[in-house]
Amino acid sequence: MILPSDNWCTQRYFTQSFHNQGTISKVSDYQRAFAEDIELSQVISKVGGVLTDMGYSLKDAEMEIKSLSVKQAEDNVMSSKTSGANISETPLDVLKRRMKSDIVIQLWWNITKDPAGKIVSFTLEAFDSYTNKRIATATGNSNPTTAPVPVALEEAIKKNIKEFDNQLDKWYADQKKHGREIALTVRCWDNWDNDLETEYNGEELTDIIQDWLRDNTVNGSFNLSDGTESFAQFEQVRIPLKDKNGKAMDARAFATALRKYLQKSPYDITSKVVIRGLGEAILILGEK
Repeated sequence: MILPSDNWCTQRYFTQSFHNQGTISKVSDYQRAFAEDIELSQVISKVGGVLTDMGYSLKDAEMEIKSLSVKQAEDNVMSSKTSGANISETPLDVLKRRMKSDIVIQLWWNITKDPAGKIVSFTLEAFDSYTNKRIATATGNSNPTTAPVPVALEEAIKKNIKEFDNQLDKWYADQKKHGREIALTVRCWDNWDNDLETEYNGEELTDIIQDWLRDNTVNGSFNLSDGTESFAQFEQVRIPLKDKNGKAMDARAFATALRKYLQKSPYDITSKVVIRGLGEAILILGEK
């Protein structure tokens, strides 16, 4: 999907504030931007046309955003049924999860005056929705023109899109060979009698989870970047694009498979899966 960049939204004051675990953060207000800016829909339509002609399948961000406002209140906060503990998502995380979009393309553009008309400058950046890593970028300027901004921008992008396309091809090839990258966090509810150092058949739970990850990641690829007796942070976890039944795999599906594994004997661990976007899952052990 294509969205205006954060910088573009900030320059035009299309931002909103939300509470993020006790602090106030500002994020782009896409709903207001689409509703109030007269160029945005036309620009994204033109850019989307260029990418569609190149074979990319795009989702309509504007329509998804309109439907998002109805359910956003219930999705912004997820809590434990028992203790009420909660984990928040940003509005962008909610949008990416609901739309199931592998790539978010952010577009920035600016207009400068020229004796022969105007020059439209742009930056196009593609981000992996699972990791928020930049995977492709393109930048350039239009020739001086009197054409409408969407038309001038379309022509400028056509002239500078080849390297962007090549970078996305390399990213797709890497995903196919090495799997999707996600982050997985394992936590414990504070009222659980056990922790990650609890032993089952002589082996600590952290080690049991790592053994499961080796068996279920692509080429056994993952890193335990941080951990204590109540917390384990796994990064660069490479998961298959599809599960054994041929269904698309994301962070939630992967974490759910681990939850079901730990629910069986001899572990008998009840746990809850919480997700942030497509690429981050939190498995909280001890209750739901």
